[in-house]
Amino acid sequence: MQVRLQKFLADAGVASRRAGEEIILEGRVSVNGQIVRVLGTKVEPGHDKISVDGKTVNLQKKIYVALHKPVGCVCSRNDELGRPTIYELLPKEWATVNSVGRLDYNSEGLIFLTNDGQFALRLTHPRYDVRKKYVVTVEGEVTGEMLADFKRGVWHHGEKLQAQAGRIVSANRNKSVVELELSEGKNREVRRLFESQNLAVKRLQRVQIGKIKLAELKLGRWRTLNETEIKTLISNL
Repeated sequence: MQVRLQKFLADAGVASRRAGEEIILEGRVSVNGQIVRVLGTKVEPGHDKISVDGKTVNLQKKIYVALHKPVGCVCSRNDELGRPTIYELLPKEWATVNSVGRLDYNSEGLIFLTNDGQFALRLTHPRYDVRKKYVVTVEGEVTGEMLADFKRGVWHHGEKLQAQAGRIVSANRNKSVVELELSEGKNREVRRLFESQNLAVKRLQRVQIGKIKLAELKLGRWRTLNETEIKTLISNL
């Protein structure tokens, strides 16, 4: 069965489809010894020999991982400040997996990693509306009016931020605990929602993606997603 070259590169864990297109246009990909620069070129996995930068590329077994990210590590594979990364928590042989979205250095909770580029795209692109649930501890009092504003959308530094759902777990003048559901995953969006109300986030934990919950997964530990969980995520898209 033939597939588009950029899809093959994504399935092989080389790059996302968009990044794969750039690699092709740069003349870094060859098929059966011939450089290919035409997007949409079709190849037959297992029959055609595909190389990137002179190295043969083969389809790899798909890996789908759920990780409980701790505070104090980053989601980049290489950090210019030398900080710990989430990849140090995984088996070394999983060198082709990448995080599906990110959690910042001071945030914790559920994050997926995979070498399936299409799976990652479908979980992160806004048009698929995959909900992520967060439990947020805030310094100060969060009101119902604030949550209503979040659901309508607020502006922060020229960008509209919006939550799909919200619930106050507890609140007083000194501290509030809030559940929020978001789908877009803009940079630091949860923290920025509260910054727009002059409130500081003290703890941010992602507890659910789609229907997959953090549950009893211990801090710093990982587990592979089973077929039912993968299908559940895909079926929502």
